[in-house]
Amino acid sequence: MPSHSSPRVTVESLDRFRENLRSLVAEKAKTLPNLRYCDLRIEVREEKGAVAENGAEKSSSEDYAFDFGVRAIAGGRTSSSGYYGRILGTSDLDRLEAVVWDGIKQAHNRACASARQKTQVRSSYPGLGGSLTPSELAPVAVHQATTVPATYQTDPRRVPLAETIAMAVDGCKAMQGQGGNIVYSACSSSTFLLRELFLSSDGADIDQSFAQTEGFAIAICSGEHGNFELYDFTGHQRGWEILTDGYSSGPIVLPNFLDFCKTLGADALEVAAAPSLKPPDKEVTVVTNPHFNTLLVHEVVGHPSELDRALKYETGYAGRSWFLKDMQDNQLGNQIASSMVTAYSDPTMEGYGSFEYDHEGTPARRAYILRDGVLEEFLNNRQTAAIMGVEPNGSARSTEAQLVPLIRMTNTVFGPGQQVPESIISEVEDGYYIAGRRTPSIAESRENFRITAVKVYEIKNGQLGRLYRDGGITSDSRDYFMSINAVGNDLRVNPIPNCGKGQPMQAKRMSNGGPTMRGVARLTGPG
Repeated sequence: MPSHSSPRVTVESLDRFRENLRSLVAEKAKTLPNLRYCDLRIEVREEKGAVAENGAEKSSSEDYAFDFGVRAIAGGRTSSSGYYGRILGTSDLDRLEAVVWDGIKQAHNRACASARQKTQVRSSYPGLGGSLTPSELAPVAVHQATTVPATYQTDPRRVPLAETIAMAVDGCKAMQGQGGNIVYSACSSSTFLLRELFLSSDGADIDQSFAQTEGFAIAICSGEHGNFELYDFTGHQRGWEILTDGYSSGPIVLPNFLDFCKTLGADALEVAAAPSLKPPDKEVTVVTNPHFNTLLVHEVVGHPSELDRALKYETGYAGRSWFLKDMQDNQLGNQIASSMVTAYSDPTMEGYGSFEYDHEGTPARRAYILRDGVLEEFLNNRQTAAIMGVEPNGSARSTEAQLVPLIRMTNTVFGPGQQVPESIISEVEDGYYIAGRRTPSIAESRENFRITAVKVYEIKNGQLGRLYRDGGITSDSRDYFMSINAVGNDLRVNPIPNCGKGQPMQAKRMSNGGPTMRGVARLTGPG
């Protein structure tokens, strides 16, 4: 009997269907009644990776992801959006156009049903109905026949699975080699190539590819003051060379994976041996390093600037934003930080959050959230941009094509200043140096925060002193940002691979960072 193997799904598989899918979205979809707009996102990801524990292989895999998502906007006098998404497999390759067309019709039906419900509410409850707005999209330039290639030296698909296993195993051994008090170690290594197509009824035709490679390490150490757990990530939108060779370009400085693991193991041992911080009962001068500010800007600037959160779309399960109480009472144009503080989200700079077009086809650009301490701009999608009457800034993204794009920060950082970090510390007579990020605890609207650090050092007469563990800082967000009186020239950008948002949850990769900064806050201790 002849064998009939299933066709293999690869990033090149999309070449077979691109022209016909474009026709479905740009031409056939327009035959659906009352359709105002339609877009299609379809992607293929080829990936491999491995996990090791205590120097031994635990698991490894080589797999692919293949899925698509559709948005339709339809309706008569009152329009609404409808979405449909689906995971695909090899059996869908020979009937992909029919599957996608069915998805377009499903999304259209949902949009029409939602529009009818809006109309009924308007007639039955005029007060409430008056607050329901049409699903309008702010205009963006339509880009056609646009291809953005992936950047890499070593194609993720060409990396032997055995090499990803060896990398994870050797990472564990590198950590354990730092000292006998490491009672547990685990590492993972992964690499993938992703291709995305975006097609719209407006004629957009965008083809983007991304390579991405990532490493993770965790060490648990025993110590006189109890066990200490430390973990961190490394990675970039590049090929396997990120883990084998490391990477350095501007604010991104990544060691090779084995050196990364050695440093993490050594840090864990050092902190495990340190005494717990006993915080003073008053505000103190704090100097925060770039690694700590990576988490601070993520939680207290990045998330509050996402306009779906600010407009209360996320209130029930993720909170609101201290930047915007309502359309009349908000911080836009107000000084909410020291004039030394600038923060922006920029997908055009290197990092996990880099791209040329978001998942609505909007061209990427830098969005200034804070400029010289003044709240200037929210991160938006085309619909929330239309509500606010502003230009879209390309912040709509999903973790998979089958899921609805949400407003997500990209490469979001505190901007650098002019001062040398060493001089920022040397000017402090009595204070603390806060290094490394651990755990955030953030208020519902993010108007105050508590973030723990890896290391807390005393500063006495401009010099670093004793090291403490289990410490961090807490403050009202605005008060802390207004207290900033020094900003370093040492901007560093670090990968964040696990930012959760949405229902169902979407864990998105992005980069965050900042320079050394000095301000005033209260210290926190263990517990």
